[in-house]
Amino acid sequence: MANYREIVTKAVIAKGKKLFTTQSSVHVDNHPSTILGCWVINHNFNGVKNGDQIRIDGSYDVNIWYSYDNDTKTEVVRETKRYTEVVNMRPREEETSGEEIIVRSLKQPSCVKVDIDGDNINYTIEKELGIELVGDIKVKIEANQEEDPWDEIVEESKIEEQVEHIDQEVHEDYIENTNF
Repeated sequence: MANYREIVTKAVIAKGKKLFTTQSSVHVDNHPSTILGCWVINHNFNGVKNGDQIRIDGSYDVNIWYSYDNDTKTEVVRETKRYTEVVNMRPREEETSGEEIIVRSLKQPSCVKVDIDGDNINYTIEKELGIELVGDIKVKIEANQEEDPWDEIVEESKIEEQVEHIDQEVHEDYIENTNF
């Protein structure tokens, strides 16, 4: 007859990823001629569960390097963008408790498109976030009542005695005394 036990453990009860695309615009004082580069740094975020939804609040800094005055001068415009993303997630298991949110950046925010529109620079940022919902869950396992065999524990002094006994039986001139 099988003997079953119930174990309460932490497990991933919901998991998903989502790609977010954000379009923004920034006004610059100088009329831009060319976009020389756009990079995103300092990405920070955290997630909070609210019912079946996960709210992710975060921010990152956007730096856009551009030239102006017929490509004779350059400037960098810096902007901090704050965002709130809402993701619907349902647990795989209904009987869970003690839920914890783990949010990971699977693809760091990066600029995928930049355009010049008069004195404005339009840019598109893409990021991918992975969300895991971890909770306490109860599982049933079959318990084996048979006991594992015990390993023999050898005392250090017995090992030293065995090594000493082997050393005494070894003859160093064995090869020299052998007749071939």
